[in-house]
Amino acid sequence: MGIIEKIKEIEAEMARTQKNKATEYHLGQLKAKIAKLRTQLLEPPKGSSGAGEGFEVTKYGHGRVALIGFPSVGKSTLLTMLTGTHSEAASYEFTTLTCIPGIVHYNDTKIQLLDLPGIIEGASEGKGRGRQVIAVAKSSDIVLMVLDASKSEGHRQILTKELEAVGLRLNKKPPQIYFKKKKTGGISFNSTMPLTHVDEKLCYQILHEYKIHNAEVLFREDATVDDLIDVIEGNRKYMKCIYVYNKIDVIGIDDVDRLARQPNSVVISCNLKLNFDRLLSKIWEEMGLVRIYTKPQGQQPDFTDPVVLSTDRGGCSVEDFCNHIHRSLVKDVKYVLAWGTSARHYPQHCGLGHVLQDEDVVQIVKKKVRKKFLHSLPSSTSFCLLALLNCHLIPCPWTGPNLS
Repeated sequence: MGIIEKIKEIEAEMARTQKNKATEYHLGQLKAKIAKLRTQLLEPPKGSSGAGEGFEVTKYGHGRVALIGFPSVGKSTLLTMLTGTHSEAASYEFTTLTCIPGIVHYNDTKIQLLDLPGIIEGASEGKGRGRQVIAVAKSSDIVLMVLDASKSEGHRQILTKELEAVGLRLNKKPPQIYFKKKKTGGISFNSTMPLTHVDEKLCYQILHEYKIHNAEVLFREDATVDDLIDVIEGNRKYMKCIYVYNKIDVIGIDDVDRLARQPNSVVISCNLKLNFDRLLSKIWEEMGLVRIYTKPQGQQPDFTDPVVLSTDRGGCSVEDFCNHIHRSLVKDVKYVLAWGTSARHYPQHCGLGHVLQDEDVVQIVKKKVRKKFLHSLPSSTSFCLLALLNCHLIPCPWTGPNLS
């Protein structure tokens, strides 16, 4: 029996099992078995070189956004309208057969958009080119789930299920569960609050299903069985997702209003070119990009080429800013002068821990070159030069012979 058949058999057993207090331990074990099988399904076959028929493209710009959706929902048209990159679009399905990149210039930044082939139900099991599409999506910063507004609910549920089956968690945060394997000592189970979904016995059964008999587990929130399995697997990726409802020109105004009010959602029409500004603004907001402009000493700030940081990737402190320019710069910084919303007064003297905000202006003040030069010399030479540089000439009477 293959892995897919085993997964379907366990899913059928879970569907037949009535959910109550007496069966929660059995259902927890079944969920752990499915998670293990799905992990095996994603692993490359033994003996393969690992080089598959993927369509990964080189990362470019300050962020990457993956367009995911069913075939013929408007992904290619959306990419063409936002970036100017030609992506073949037609009324029939599977027009796009490979990954087509495009660049959006927005707020002095460059955002890479990837038009991926449409995925179908069963993509996580290898149907179509689902695995390659999802692999590229994992390398992105944000997922843009493009949906047909007239079929939105069913398509959204199917796509979310397919992405979760391969370890993508959309608009979720990592569970507050501390988990660490040990060599000895058995299983230590603790929690900082009352738990309503998992108890010690269920945790033991799930760990034993993974053949883990020595570990430390600490719950810092009321997490579920699925959260515990995600932490044990350790290969989950938590990503932001924007739900883009296209073709709103074919549905009623009440349905448009209902879709627009849903969390993390934007309604658009590629046919009428509606609401693209709102979509770009939402992408910018979710990516958390921060533009920092540099000011050379004695010159005007350079507002043409900002240093772009991210609140989600790397941080936005002065130290992060220096590391983004060059990693050797941090040890040479004496302090920085900051102008902008993060500064209390203009300019503010800031250290490496100061957190910068969007459109701040920064001037780096380096340590004196003299000290750097003296540290590079031998100790005796450095001492003599330092004495000469710091000494003061004191006039004293001449005691030698009178030469007048």
